[in-house]
Amino acid sequence: MGIFDRDLWNEVFSTLSKNMLRTVLTTLGVIFAIIILILLLGATTGMSNGFNKIFAGTASNSMFMWTQTTSMPYGGFERGRRIDFTLEDVDLIKRQVSEVDIIAPRIQSGSATVIREGKTSGSGVYGDYPSISLVSKKRIVEGRFLNQSDIDESKKVCVIGLDAYKLLFDKGENAIGKFIQVNGIYFMVVGVYKRNDNINFEGENAVFVPFTTFQKVFNTGNKIGWMAILIHPGKQVKVAENKIKTLMKEKYNVHPNDVRAFGSFDMSEVFTGISAFVMVLQGFSFFVGIFTLLAGVIAVSNILLITVKERTNEIGVRRALGATPKIIKRQIILESIVLTTFAGLIGFVISVAVLHFLDYKFGASEDFPFVNPTVSLLQITISFILMVTLSVLIGLIPANRAVKIKPIEALREE
Repeated sequence: MGIFDRDLWNEVFSTLSKNMLRTVLTTLGVIFAIIILILLLGATTGMSNGFNKIFAGTASNSMFMWTQTTSMPYGGFERGRRIDFTLEDVDLIKRQVSEVDIIAPRIQSGSATVIREGKTSGSGVYGDYPSISLVSKKRIVEGRFLNQSDIDESKKVCVIGLDAYKLLFDKGENAIGKFIQVNGIYFMVVGVYKRNDNINFEGENAVFVPFTTFQKVFNTGNKIGWMAILIHPGKQVKVAENKIKTLMKEKYNVHPNDVRAFGSFDMSEVFTGISAFVMVLQGFSFFVGIFTLLAGVIAVSNILLITVKERTNEIGVRRALGATPKIIKRQIILESIVLTTFAGLIGFVISVAVLHFLDYKFGASEDFPFVNPTVSLLQITISFILMVTLSVLIGLIPANRAVKIKPIEALREE
């Protein structure tokens, strides 16, 4: 009697259908176990996608650096000395630090009055290079962002955030080509941007103007506020950060052990931390799911043990008629596999439906990092193989109990 023998499968389904209530209750443990496993794995994927959405448009191999005040006296200077970066520092870093790919210096106004036709926005004003979008991309909803021509010609143009647009313009009004005043200077609006669902350093109530224009109209000279730095792929951001700080400390006579003179923020550490968190969460989810599945499969084994006890007389008759231990064991194991697989498929369908509902409910939310909670084909395959393997191993317990029944003693059972 082979594995594909019709009579064998008829006996399996006949046995399982004799007591449908018990069969259904037995499968509930496996169903809930699969639901928990798939939901945990899917939810973890959804959180991972949500974090990716938050950081979309932000380069993972980037960092930001700014100046503060010294905390240690050095080279004849007292502590508390304020340091300012200049454009010469940008050129020096590019020459001396090979890990650096792009530097986008920025200058900003501490307080600026932004006016249009009697309306004010109280926006932050930033002087930028177009390369800032390589580090933190803006989602332009109308017009364009700053370009190199704006820098070269020091054009009096600007890009405004959506909040600034709402404060300065009437609803539905076209802002492109219109003028706004920033500290009494007129700038023509060439673009409107919207928050990109990612890390946003300026918000939507901001005005971006060309760096060179900012220098001239606001008389800031050669100073810069801070630098957004993009590191070459394959290079470590931390190494570049240490080199830049050492270089700047040497230039500005800052104590080598002074950790407060220059501030920095390493984006790669954020991405690494999130990746590690997601991996731990996935491992924990799979760990919990496996043990929940094991508990469900053990319930199947216990029910099959009871079934074997009830079928002692039947097994004795079959053994007396020539059924080998192998045939008896095969049927019991098949019953375990069928029960577990059927329950697993039901649990999988239910869990996929729940994940789809969660995506519909929370996927578009900007306040909760949860997007497209799916389960990969690899995870499904591993879960299915694991489920079948456990059902076979657990099925061996009642199967071995069945083959130990002696035909003579079984025939005496009432």
